[in-house]
Amino acid sequence: MAASAIAALYLRNGLLTSHLTALALVYFFGGALSWPILIPLTRRLIRKRPASARFAAFFLVLSIGTTAMTAFLFAMDYRWFYSRWHAPFGSLVWTFQFLFTGASAVYQFAVLGVTLFLPFGLLCLIAVSAYLARHRH
Repeated sequence: MAASAIAALYLRNGLLTSHLTALALVYFFGGALSWPILIPLTRRLIRKRPASARFAAFFLVLSIGTTAMTAFLFAMDYRWFYSRWHAPFGSLVWTFQFLFTGASAVYQFAVLGVTLFLPFGLLCLIAVSAYLARHRH
């Protein structure tokens, strides 16, 4: 996913961003942390299903799960940046700040960040889903 994000940034603006390393790390860990959770879970759910159902399951779970993990990491980075201006940990105000900062970050990721998965992330998703659907483990 990091390669997809970097390629999309290159095609979009020639990598002209001051946050290239941070973006690459967020997308790398979004994919890397979701994989060991999603693959065993999906395999457990699709036992003895036809290949088309396995492909659909992997496609759906990997697309949603990887996007969700990457959005979560983006939100935590966003939260870390704004935490210096937030109320003390555990207070009611801090809770609202945490929730709304996270929601704002996820919204921003949905609008701007998801596009970095395209077009190469989608091609990788199709290829990986097809591979996993054909090979029963």
